[in-house]
Amino acid sequence: MNFHIEYEREEDGRWLAEVPEIPGAMAYGTTADEAMGKAEALMLRILAEQIETGESRPMPITIELATP
Repeated sequence: MNFHIEYEREEDGRWLAEVPEIPGAMAYGTTADEAMGKAEALMLRILAEQIETGESRPMPITIELATP
């Protein structure tokens, strides 16, 4: 499964990044890199929890950064 990190700047200046393939994997940051890093870390925690609880099986993953 491939995962993509999408990001955009909000009107208030904060950056929002999300992983559309993982519901709830979104994070804010003061820079695009910070927001993307937080979203990626959250995505990996969500996947790890799903594997640990048996909700999902381990799988090869690809992380790709999208440009706005």
